[in-house]
Amino acid sequence: MTQTLSQLEHTGAFIERHIGPSADEQQQMLAAVGAESLAALIGRIVPTDIQLPGPPAVGDACTEHQALAELKAMASQNQRYKSWIGMGYSAVLTPPVILRNMLENPGWYTAYTPYQPEVSQGRLEALLNFQQLTLDLTGLDVASASLLDEATAAAEAMAMAKRISKLKHANTFFVAADVHPQTLDVVRTRAETFGFTLVVDQAEKARDHQDLFGVLLQQVGTGGEVHDYRALIDELRERKVVISVAAELMALVSLTAPGQQGADIVFGSAQRFGVPMGYGGPHAAFFASRDEFKRAMPGRIIGVSRDAAGNTALRMAMQTREQHIRREKANSNICTSQVLLANIASLYAVYHGPVGLKRIADRIHRLTTLLALGLQQGGVRLRHHHWFDTLTVEVVDKAAIIERALSFGVNLRSDLRNAVGITLDETTTRDDVNTLFAILLGDAHGIHIAALDAQAQDSAAIPAAMQRRTPILTHPVFNRYHSETEMMRYMHSLEKKDLALNQAMIPLGSCTMKLNAAAEMIPITWPEFAELHPFCPVEQAGGYVQMIGQLSQWLVQLTGYDALCMQPNSGAQGEYAGLLAIRRYHESRNEGARHICLIPSSAHGTNPASAQMAGMSVVVVACDRQGNIDLHDLREKAQQAGEALSCIMVTYPSTHGVYEETIREVCHIVHQFGGQVYLDGANMNAQVGITTPGYIGADVSHLNLHKTFCIPHGGGGPGMGPIGVKAHLAPFVPGHSVVQLDGVLTQQGAVSAAPFGSASILPISWMYIRMMGAEGLKQASSVAILNANYLAKRLGSAWPVLYTGREGHVAHECILDIRPLKEQTGIGELDIAKRLIDYGFHAPTMSFPVAGTLMVEPTESESKAELDRFIDAMLAIRMEIDRVAAGEWPADDNPLVNAPHIQPELMGEWSHPYSRELAAFPAGYHNKYWPTVKRLDDVYGDRNLFCACVPMSEYA
Repeated sequence: MTQTLSQLEHTGAFIERHIGPSADEQQQMLAAVGAESLAALIGRIVPTDIQLPGPPAVGDACTEHQALAELKAMASQNQRYKSWIGMGYSAVLTPPVILRNMLENPGWYTAYTPYQPEVSQGRLEALLNFQQLTLDLTGLDVASASLLDEATAAAEAMAMAKRISKLKHANTFFVAADVHPQTLDVVRTRAETFGFTLVVDQAEKARDHQDLFGVLLQQVGTGGEVHDYRALIDELRERKVVISVAAELMALVSLTAPGQQGADIVFGSAQRFGVPMGYGGPHAAFFASRDEFKRAMPGRIIGVSRDAAGNTALRMAMQTREQHIRREKANSNICTSQVLLANIASLYAVYHGPVGLKRIADRIHRLTTLLALGLQQGGVRLRHHHWFDTLTVEVVDKAAIIERALSFGVNLRSDLRNAVGITLDETTTRDDVNTLFAILLGDAHGIHIAALDAQAQDSAAIPAAMQRRTPILTHPVFNRYHSETEMMRYMHSLEKKDLALNQAMIPLGSCTMKLNAAAEMIPITWPEFAELHPFCPVEQAGGYVQMIGQLSQWLVQLTGYDALCMQPNSGAQGEYAGLLAIRRYHESRNEGARHICLIPSSAHGTNPASAQMAGMSVVVVACDRQGNIDLHDLREKAQQAGEALSCIMVTYPSTHGVYEETIREVCHIVHQFGGQVYLDGANMNAQVGITTPGYIGADVSHLNLHKTFCIPHGGGGPGMGPIGVKAHLAPFVPGHSVVQLDGVLTQQGAVSAAPFGSASILPISWMYIRMMGAEGLKQASSVAILNANYLAKRLGSAWPVLYTGREGHVAHECILDIRPLKEQTGIGELDIAKRLIDYGFHAPTMSFPVAGTLMVEPTESESKAELDRFIDAMLAIRMEIDRVAAGEWPADDNPLVNAPHIQPELMGEWSHPYSRELAAFPAGYHNKYWPTVKRLDDVYGDRNLFCACVPMSEYA
């Protein structure tokens, strides 16, 4: 049949590339689950009263190349000025070997959080390198594997200071006046919710306050002054005040380690180690503390442990899932970190090594000193006598100087009183310094850099007491891989140790490991998006403003809300921001006493942790035997709360993988008692195009753009967690103290360092929505539900599905109950998870939300062939368990309890009652994935925390 031109153009081609099963395969799967069509299946599963009457107004689908062309046109509106604004953000030179082999490599960016260490040894090693880098530069004992950004790290430091303080009645936190303003903004927000008194003043004034539990100092102030705080720190430590210091990672190459000066906590941004500014993120924060405080640290710590064979192996040692275990008693609500960005920073340090980093830091400092000397020679006054890379230059007519800088294509810092700020970086050249002379001194300045360079030899810009004397990065890993060949091979060796989406399905429930299409990823490294400073003049960011505005409008349509705030840079941060909006809303109505947050017992562990952070009291609502919210208990708890009821946090579809029929009644009950409904967006992949939180009746939700909207998980981060709100909550979403855009942000306090969080990864979600269009998005959700039901149906006879909804169906994920088998055979969910590695799969989610279970979410991107391969593996494992139950294999020596199997053990003596072939090749020889370590010894790792690099011989 002859096709029309419209049919030949096929603008919906991307939909077929994103969705795994073909139309024919979908029909086969529908037949298996007993449904005549996709629409009929959705009609049976999703409650009728919440199904949307029509598709969301996000436009039609288009091809990859059309979407890229549209986005490129937007990106071209961003003006690539040289930004020497500083304030914690600087231009960088990302080594191309890292750009190509990590940032642009799906083997790195499609991996999941390393909860299964046996398939994560590569990125765990890179993170261990990041921790070692942090330890060397901060001079402290224990480092984490990154936090979200510098400002939120400061807020975490304040909260940690209160936890570890011996001054239990003290309630005041002191912040030095010259910390970065965005840091102060976020700290102020957090202090308010915790009920702390915040004092901001000159650092020396901390001596005058007697009620302090902690202080925050900045080693290099926001204006550039290098501070020697040793005497002040000694005095405050005598009073048992906890000392937190914000530090600059590149400056620490040259400056004394704050830990050696007495700091208890040191943090900062690792952005300058090869990570582009990207209009604000994503960037990894580093965080370190003294050993005695390690149990109170936020975030994740990678530790050195051993495997079942006694070999060195790495794992997430602490804080791994503490928000699920400790809930509202958690140290923090942090669920994701910035793994991909931390790994870029760590590999930047590996590639340059201590000598290369010293050369970079010395060159930046020398150029800054030459600029300072030239300006002083030209009669300009500098505000400070000591600097590393930043100068505060006093000027008479600041507006004229800023305008003149713009005419040269340069951005200077403009928020300083009677002065401009200049922060140089590794991209700065001699010509740039001459340009700055021309801007500040005039074209006929007559300053010659060569002459200045001779004078700079005797510069005391860094005081002698603040010059680093101790060596850094002495570990072999930082002193070996300096040629591109060696670096490329090192990175590839790490990548091979890990299992990512480029090799196999990752069937994690509640995590939505779907396709991160190449076309979606391409724009994030475009210089038009990558190079912008987050505080540049808004007229230079026209492309960002248009792209973010359009994406926001699409997300408003897809959530059924009235407004959207793009600031939160993780899902947990979105939860916190949404709860803050609720809290501020109640306060605006003189109902600030509303503090009770109702949370179903099945909820994500971040929910109660976020509620605690937002200053709320958690009351748990029971679930019935089917896993649904118990309406009777909900009514009772809401009535008991009365005028103290603030909100409920509910996940939909439920955490148990079911569309609860009573969700609208849940919303009605909470509203009836004056509360607000927070609907956790973790499971939006089962809603998009089918229903919306706003249509259901919720007031606020966060969206995991790194789940539903295709931003990759990056081995454990980055993430984005924007919040959608109904109109009455819109005035209470986070604002920003540095950047204010009319009609976009409020004047409320910030929750993240940059106004749009991790802006540079938003093009990924823009591309996804643009290429899928309204119908494609609905089809994606529908096929995700089909794939889950196909798995549940095929596996149900061997692995009981714990919870089902109407007519025995599940939503987009299902929970397999392992407990009966474990009682009969001793083989549990951990054994099955590790055995799946031998079959070439990442395990499903273990023991969440129900202990002793596996939660599986196939997503819409997996083909029927891959689903069948997973089903075959699970059925084969079931048969292996039967052989254990029948006594064919001993309970303590079988392929499951010994899994995973690695190459070296196959080469030695073999005493097991099963063959080598069955051990290592249960699914055949095709596309075999080899783990590099056996099962981790968690008990040993917990008892022997070691979070620094081990000798290279240990990796042999």
